[in-house]
Amino acid sequence: MLKKSVLAKLSLLCGYLREQVEEVLGKRVKYAYQEELLGTGHAVSQAEKYLKGKKGKVVILYGDVPIIRPETLRNLVNKSIIQKECATVLTAIYDNPTGYGRIVRDEGGSIKEIVEEKDADQLQKEIKEINSGIYCFDIEELLLALKEVKPNNVQGEYYLTDVIKIMNEKGLKTGAMIVEDNTEILGVNDRAQLELLTRVLKMRINAMHMRNGVTIEDATTTYIYDEVIIGRDTVIHPNTTIKGDVIIGSNCEIGPNAYIREGCRIADNVKIGNFVELKKTIVDEGTKIPHFIYLGDCEIGKNTNIGCGTITCNYDGVNKNKTLIGDDCFIGSNVNFVAPVKIGNNSKIAAGSTITDDVPANTLAIARERQTNKEGYIK
Repeated sequence: MLKKSVLAKLSLLCGYLREQVEEVLGKRVKYAYQEELLGTGHAVSQAEKYLKGKKGKVVILYGDVPIIRPETLRNLVNKSIIQKECATVLTAIYDNPTGYGRIVRDEGGSIKEIVEEKDADQLQKEIKEINSGIYCFDIEELLLALKEVKPNNVQGEYYLTDVIKIMNEKGLKTGAMIVEDNTEILGVNDRAQLELLTRVLKMRINAMHMRNGVTIEDATTTYIYDEVIIGRDTVIHPNTTIKGDVIIGSNCEIGPNAYIREGCRIADNVKIGNFVELKKTIVDEGTKIPHFIYLGDCEIGKNTNIGCGTITCNYDGVNKNKTLIGDDCFIGSNVNFVAPVKIGNNSKIAAGSTITDDVPANTLAIARERQTNKEGYIK
């Protein structure tokens, strides 16, 4: 069985606009190049230098199918290993299969071949099982079969799908796995499809959190990024965005209209109210951050209350600096913390103050001008 800890070596085959792809991915993957666009079989053969001399399995999938689940790929590989299949194809059942290659099976239900739509006859076009374009191959047999692929088709291209037929003719075992959720294999060809897949992924992530005991009042307006961790019985109000690398504890209340950015750690029983933005902020248990607040590069202790309109002035134009606020503090409305600054436990900050110096524990800090009334000035 393939374990989650297995580290795969990633190779990316680039053709059109490859410079833009490399700019995004950098040195995280190895690259192979298809100078002439002669079909999917030809494309895979350009990566032979990374496969030659190796044994085991290789997974091949399209770069524009972005929401395939890791567990689906693991299941595909596991099936290929357990069933001793030289090729295992991920397939799907579509009511309207137009545009996809069809899975042609023999009388016993085994895959006979994959026929692209442009090469399919009318009977084959009525087949509803389609090829997702995602495969798990035995490396050695794949390289041998690729040498036998010919461009004998309407488009004059070297089809990777022909490898299945070649392997069958050699008496090698091939198979298929039907994907459980067809949205996993949807591709992105324009911005409308990108929006659709973003919506699908958003609903998938929200559903996962709700199954884990998180209350999301309006899943259509809640945006939770991948890798976010949220504890049970936390309530997420509408129009809330929570970005990646965020951990939120249990029994918290977030939003509405809250924006939780990267690097935040929120403990149990915390309230994050409406129009609050947090970035790289650590909030301990029982603290309340009710509304209209920005806290960046900040650490807040237990049972502290942050008043409306409070902000941390964390950027001096060159560096980001930290604000440290202790336990049991009360921060009045419209307070500016000019970082770096530290507020001791059980201290109070008067409303409207701009705090530039550290405040010791058990202290009331006032940093504002005295009020002056100019009577008769308006006349």
